[in-house]
Amino acid sequence: MDTPTATDFLKTAVDTAEFFGFRSPDELKKHPECKSCKDRLQNSDSAAERKKDDLHGMLASGLSVYSDARLNGITGPVLFYSADRVPRSGEAAISLHVFGVEKSIAEAVLIQAVRSLLNELGHENHVVRVNSLGDADSVTRYVRELTNYLRKRIDHMPASARELMKEHALTALMHLIEKQEELGLKSPSPLEYLSDPSRKHFREIVEYLDMSETPYEIDPKLMGHHHCYSDALFAVDLFDEDGHPYEQQPVYARGGRYSEFIYRNTKERTPAAGAVVVLRDKKAPVRTPRPTQVETPSVYIVRLGFGPKIRSLLRVDELRKHGIQVHQDLACDSLSTQLRDAESRGVRYTIIIGQKEFVERTVILRDMHARSQEHVPQDQITSRLRRAVAV
Repeated sequence: MDTPTATDFLKTAVDTAEFFGFRSPDELKKHPECKSCKDRLQNSDSAAERKKDDLHGMLASGLSVYSDARLNGITGPVLFYSADRVPRSGEAAISLHVFGVEKSIAEAVLIQAVRSLLNELGHENHVVRVNSLGDADSVTRYVRELTNYLRKRIDHMPASARELMKEHALTALMHLIEKQEELGLKSPSPLEYLSDPSRKHFREIVEYLDMSETPYEIDPKLMGHHHCYSDALFAVDLFDEDGHPYEQQPVYARGGRYSEFIYRNTKERTPAAGAVVVLRDKKAPVRTPRPTQVETPSVYIVRLGFGPKIRSLLRVDELRKHGIQVHQDLACDSLSTQLRDAESRGVRYTIIIGQKEFVERTVILRDMHARSQEHVPQDQITSRLRRAVAV
């Protein structure tokens, strides 16, 4: 498989992000609510604090971008991307961020966008690993059990891990897992200590993976620093054409919810999740490629309920492959609100997926100009739209 150049990688990454509804901070700053925002979100993050994301600070840097651009002034979900250069190595990378979405659809969008990018790069053979640390209550219960587990086995612990125990039990555990120490590999699973809300959140992510037929595995040893991550974490492992894992991953992809980092540095509860994708051993270009110019989006997808939201993500990916731009509102569950948004954007066609359509595997295709609509089998919607927008 040919490795893309850094420029090609970023061009594909930017176009993929745009299709899934992510925008550059420079574009979002033009939003009227952003322009009129006078209260910049104050944060106290530092370079040392950001590096606790284990992604060279590129994930946690989403807070600085969000704050500096006054994106907190925008009502509703804020999705943005940043074309990055990995510190020290200079490798090309892109980070995707979803702010203001507490529901699991945020992680679903991130995973789907990352998978779509990997497929575009030719890495269709991959597996998504997922885990959850849970909310604050979950972490408290888990850390109590983990601390007891490690203390009882302190005599069998390497000196380096014993030293880290003075900082935090989770820090010691991450070290033990990284070193493939048996003590870490046999440690309690955080999934057993999830609160009811966190269990529901994680279950919905797993349901998305099942519904989208995503190859995945639940990995209780996928960890993140407790000062940064909360609830779900995910990573994507690539395999070669023979199904063998690469000795070194040509593309590194990882993400998760980092609301805890936001709270620690702003003292405000702002839901945030993100993902970082790095092209290994390829220096980032001096200039970031601009997104491919498209006409005003012709399609708006309206979703009502969890199942329809998941199915709509697959439709977005399919439409993207055929060059049909899509608008959507991740967090909204109101039919009238979404239709008003579609009309205000001037889109010609709206795809509506409710519970009835979800069960019947159909969609409602509404012509916003003619004020007419019809039911269409979901496997025919792409061909119908391709003909319609070509007219």
